[in-house]
Amino acid sequence: MSRFLITGGAGYIGSHTAKLLATSGHDIVVFDNLSRGHRDLVRWGPLIEGDIRDTALLREALRWFRPDAVIHFAAIAYVGESVARPDLYYDNNTAGTLSLLRAMKEAPCSNLIVSSTCATYGQPARMPITEETPQLPLNPYGQSKLMMEIMCADFAAAFGLHYMALRYFNACGCDPDGETGERHDPEPHLIPRALMAADGEIDRLDVFGGDYPTPDGTCVRDYIHVSDLAAAHMAGALHLMDGGASGALNLGTGRGISVKEIIDAAERVTGKPVPHRVSARRAGDPAVLVAATNKANAVLDWKARHSDIDNILATAWAWHRQERNQTKRRL
Repeated sequence: MSRFLITGGAGYIGSHTAKLLATSGHDIVVFDNLSRGHRDLVRWGPLIEGDIRDTALLREALRWFRPDAVIHFAAIAYVGESVARPDLYYDNNTAGTLSLLRAMKEAPCSNLIVSSTCATYGQPARMPITEETPQLPLNPYGQSKLMMEIMCADFAAAFGLHYMALRYFNACGCDPDGETGERHDPEPHLIPRALMAADGEIDRLDVFGGDYPTPDGTCVRDYIHVSDLAAAHMAGALHLMDGGASGALNLGTGRGISVKEIIDAAERVTGKPVPHRVSARRAGDPAVLVAATNKANAVLDWKARHSDIDNILATAWAWHRQERNQTKRRL
């Protein structure tokens, strides 16, 4: 049994990872300021309510709990918001990570798994995207995450930090048991919005661009189930604790799925039409983003096992209906 401090553990991917670690026999503590997380999703260990920019509180929590590793999810992650408010993203994602690194150095705690993103690659010229693809982010969100990775590498060289940066592609789906799931306000992501359109919560789903050089003209992305992401975080932490090398890994499926295919799957799973409208492309949206996953498969002995698109939609739909029913009961 090992001990893990999970920053941002009240959020979407953090809560799924907390559940997996706890049900696998490990002790966890969640550190979250609840600005975008949810208290009711902290169900598998105690909560320390605090901000990662509070280095003294982080250091105190680390010295009290003495974790074998920290898994760092605490971040804000809306691309459009990052363009409008880059100050928020550099303060929370970049300066917040620096605060965590300082606290870990002082505690001390030397094993860190960090939540990174394919947004650090920007708009690559070649597919699939490997870990060696140049990182040229197009927005402050991607820049803030790239800075996080650079700081981790520098702390590794200077202070002996062991770290793994996990670059997600499109996280989606929800806990099959219905105990945690995706809850954002506002909700910017394609799959929840497709389900909202099917359920009549919004008038229609906006599809940004129907003239891309893809088989059906809509954007293609690599969709990975959140349960697979949680498993990769646990595998990454155990890898470091067993003396494995630091580095960065892509987390995806290696398969591209178009927006049109997502709509088709949503209609298949819900049995309802998904009203939608094709509008102009969004600036900076690449036509295709798909991960090369062989490095993560080899290093972590991991692969995506839950990311069939119908399973993704089915778990997301079950969570959506559960959330909506709970909202109706409260009203």
